[in-house]
Amino acid sequence: MRGLAEFIMRGRWQALAVAVLGAGSLLFGWLSAAAVALVTLRKGIGDGGWLVFWALLPAGLAAWMSGDIGSVVLLLGTFSLAVVLRVTVSLAMAVLASVVLGAAGGASLLLFSGEFLEQLVLIFSELIGNLEASLAEGGEVLTLDRPTPSQVAGILAAGNAVTAVLSLLLARYWQALLYNPGGFKAEFHRLRLPAGATLGIGCVAVVIWLQAPWISGWALVWAVPLMFVGFALAHAWVAKTHRGSGSLVLFYVMWLFFDPAKGLLMGLVMADALLDFRRRWFAESTDSEA
Repeated sequence: MRGLAEFIMRGRWQALAVAVLGAGSLLFGWLSAAAVALVTLRKGIGDGGWLVFWALLPAGLAAWMSGDIGSVVLLLGTFSLAVVLRVTVSLAMAVLASVVLGAAGGASLLLFSGEFLEQLVLIFSELIGNLEASLAEGGEVLTLDRPTPSQVAGILAAGNAVTAVLSLLLARYWQALLYNPGGFKAEFHRLRLPAGATLGIGCVAVVIWLQAPWISGWALVWAVPLMFVGFALAHAWVAKTHRGSGSLVLFYVMWLFFDPAKGLLMGLVMADALLDFRRRWFAESTDSEA
């Protein structure tokens, strides 16, 4: 990864090569977005904007051919988050801005990718139908809800927001790796949103989740910043307790496959907004070192 970061920062044309080659790819769009973010953070908004302009050409072509504007949203979204981070010098504000990014991306999908969403709904409906048929053969009759285009748009919007934040974090890691070794780790461990913002978006996410199925997918958009704060909280706790990387692997496995773990993490983030666990942890570490 260091070698790639050094290549990107070697010059404008090297950065352009990485940004353009990955922009139109479903597999490497995140890499293109991270390259744009790195240049924006290090060299400025103008240089980052120049990269975005050219990278949007293959991304736009891919969107026109497939009907999926995800690559375009990812590029513009990651660039926007990088601009927020460069201007505010606050990782928390950049992560918080992912809510706006997710909402805008979801609205764009509904406006410009209606046919693509309908195709996804048909695919999911067929899969659910096959599952119901398999259960019926076993003697169990079960009727599952079919997704709606709006619900799918919300889920995709949340996915784009998550990918944009991950691309931004990768760019920030690259920047620290090249110019401020160890800086990213300390910055990420201290990632924490203002208490009012944490409680506010947490409540909005819960309220939306409890609504009709067609809108419940949009709750995930509001949960994105809380999710990353939760990850930062877990990493900080592992560092404080001097546990190995195996603890983080176990944490992410539980978070991925067990829904109660997701709810517990959100609860801890809400509690941290009021109690600020890490301030106490870091204070204890400083006292013990003294």
